[in-house]
This record gives sequence, structure tokens and C-alpha cells, in this order.
Amino acid sequence: MDLLTLLGVFAVLVPVLYMYTASVVAGRFPSLTNKRICLLIAHPDDEAMFFAPSVLALTRPETGNHVKILCLSSGNAAGLGETRKRELVKSAMALGLRDEDDVFVVDSPDFQDSMTNEWDSQTIATLLAKAFTPGAAASAKKDEPIKTSIDVLLTFDGQGVSGHPNHISLYRGARRFVAALVQGKPGWRPPVDLYTLTSVSLLRKYTWVLDLLPTLGAWSWQLRAASKGATATAKATTREHPAALVYLADLNPSATGGGLGTAWRAMTTAHQSQMVWFRYGWIALSRYMVINDLRLEGNFGTTDTKKI
Repeated sequence: MDLLTLLGVFAVLVPVLYMYTASVVAGRFPSLTNKRICLLIAHPDDEAMFFAPSVLALTRPETGNHVKILCLSSGNAAGLGETRKRELVKSAMALGLRDEDDVFVVDSPDFQDSMTNEWDSQTIATLLAKAFTPGAAASAKKDEPIKTSIDVLLTFDGQGVSGHPNHISLYRGARRFVAALVQGKPGWRPPVDLYTLTSVSLLRKYTWVLDLLPTLGAWSWQLRAASKGATATAKATTREHPAALVYLADLNPSATGGGLGTAWRAMTTAHQSQMVWFRYGWIALSRYMVINDLRLEGNFGTTDTKKI
């Protein structure tokens, strides 16, 4: 078999294996159902460039989830803030959100789109508390969980996928918010599960579907680590609150509920103001357009639980 033939077989076989695995993952792997979910992002287009596989999976009607997007800036660095707000709404609807009112954009001097400035984590945590636990600080009792209007908060991890300081700030603020929900309640599970999008190396970032095996390997290891030595009660809790999740976008252009084609259109059609040449490279090669692996955050210690 010559090299050209071998490459042709490889080019056909890899997507086929990926699509088979995606169908198995969708039907058998842990997922989130009947949850009130907020995707916390920093800029319009984060939802499509980084979280599209998750949003497409979580908004499927059969899951019973209600997904909202909270964006902490209008992405106005180039003076296109109002345009980008409209583009975010258009993208969110393409990715499966129920209503345009499920998209919120915070346009505040505290959260300016910048590659150099970090946003204050306490300010972010305070905003999240006001949005999702109104009146909780005054009414919560030590022996009762704080009531929240969401069940799951989804955002970037501590590396922010791209290393963007605004992304990293979301992680720090989200941890601070969730930790405050159990402050003074040792051993309590937070009423909001915080899931973060896993950052990977530069090499893995641009290997598209070829990152499937490393992703599934890491997912399996995290689940085994979470269940190792756990009691039956703890294992049942893990089933309700999975330690790790994997969402894979379907490569079939006509996939029910949307797939990679929908994610592409969410970028190229909705976010037209952002489609410079390197964005096309991202949507063609990035594993984040097809693969999302999420980790349930825990170990909320004293560094997270300072008063909001």
C-alpha cells in the first residue's frame, strides 16, 4: 500500500471511528439532564469557539435542561460592542437556546475586553451571587442550603483554554461564588455544580477529532479516581453529579439537534464581524469545535471562601 492510499484510508477511517464513538458517548456516557444551566463566558463568540459541543448537547429537548448564557463583556475592544451583542444572540439561538431572553450581556467598566487586564474575582462572584442567589445572604440558615436559581455553572478552567486573562478571571470568580454557597457549612455539597472546560496542550488543541482518544482516556481516569474507595451513597451521588463529562459534536451535516455544521454556522454566519483569516483555521482544526471535556470542580477551600 503506497503512502497516498494509506493517507486516503486514514482520512476516511478516522472520521468514521469518531462518529461511531460520538454515537456511543451520546447514548451511554454520563450527561446532565433536567438542570438549570448557565454558561458563563467572557466575550461574544466564546460560546461557539469553545463550548459549542456542550451547548449543542445540553440544549437538546430530550435532556429537559434549560440553558442560559451570561457574557460579562460586549467584546467592545474594537468598538463593535453592540454588533457583537446581536451576534451572540443569533449564535445562541443557532446552538439551541430556547429564547433570546436567555442570553444576558453585562456591559460594565468592571469587565472590559482586554488581553492584558484581569477581572476582579470578587466582583465576578458578587455579580453571580446577585444574579443567582438573590436575598440568600440575608435569609440563609446554617442548617439549610442556600436557594439558587441555577443548578449548574459552566465556564473556563484555570488556564482559560487560550490563556486569556478574562477567561481565567471567570474561573476564579466562579469558584469564589460557589465556595461562598457552602461557607460555614463544612461537608456540604454546593447547591450549584461548577463544571469547567479542560485546557489542553497546544499540540492537542489543533488535532481536531484526533484528540478523541486522549480525551476519553483522561475522562475515564477522572471517573475512576472519583469512584475509587467511594461508598454506595457516594457512588450514587457521582451518578447524579458526574465528576467528568464528555460531549462530542456530530460530524453529520444533517444531524438531529445540530452538530459540527451548526457550530461552524454559529461562528461564520452569526459572528461575521469576527471572521478574520485565523478564525477559519480555528474552526477547521480546533478540537474544541468537536470535543468538550468538562470537570466538576471541588475542594472549595479557604482561598475561595472569603466573604463576597
